[in-house]
Amino acid sequence: MNLGITGKNALLCGSSRGLGKACALALAHEGVNVTINGLDGDRLEAAAQEIRDATSVTVTAVQADQTTESGRAKLLSACPNPDILVNNNSGPPPRDFRECSYDDYIHAIEMNMLAATMMIKGVIGHMEEQKFGRIVNITSAMVKHPFQYMGLSTAARCGLTALCKALSLQVAKNNVTINNLLPERIDTDRQIFMAEDRAKAEGITYEQARADQVNSIAAKRLGLPEEFGATCAFVCSSQASFMSGQNISLDGGSNPGIL
Repeated sequence: MNLGITGKNALLCGSSRGLGKACALALAHEGVNVTINGLDGDRLEAAAQEIRDATSVTVTAVQADQTTESGRAKLLSACPNPDILVNNNSGPPPRDFRECSYDDYIHAIEMNMLAATMMIKGVIGHMEEQKFGRIVNITSAMVKHPFQYMGLSTAARCGLTALCKALSLQVAKNNVTINNLLPERIDTDRQIFMAEDRAKAEGITYEQARADQVNSIAAKRLGLPEEFGATCAFVCSSQASFMSGQNISLDGGSNPGIL
């Protein structure tokens, strides 16, 4: 399928590794020029070179902290009028509700709601003017079915989800879509961290924690970053112009609910 986005420009936050990089690679394979972002300069440049080696698109690497005003300004200066914006950022660690402080919530909201909100604010006007825009937020399965100890993630990401749903109704008439991808157990560094954290907290081996991750998924395997990236690319396509305000689960069929 020709996705109809060859030659367009995408700005991807948090894309030097993991799900963000998978989305950058998928878009680049579709002929989209990509601006990628991360905090670690060496890792960022390695990711940029990997995409250059695999594709023929223009790849720009921007080392910046998207949670700061100056970082967002740097990103938007490097790619001032993107056709596609993919928001992604590290999630907060699991924590018991009774141990979460006011500052913990403020940090989670800044990382997983406000950073994306401000990036959207910086691009939405141009997207509406040109009558094309694709905004994809990488959130979490916790939006649909929260787990214990994941309250920080759920609270911040649900706030972003609600805001974007409201905005999607306003901009749809101008061919600007806003959708959310909700990963669960995609095999990235995040899952390694979660397994290590659980092994330490519960006194089990890392291998057992990893096995439990696999067994928690209906498909009995972890998802592949490439599968996630391919979904992102389709959501950004011209064919997906009638789909907006949606929360798309990528969880191996594990969501127990109907919606």
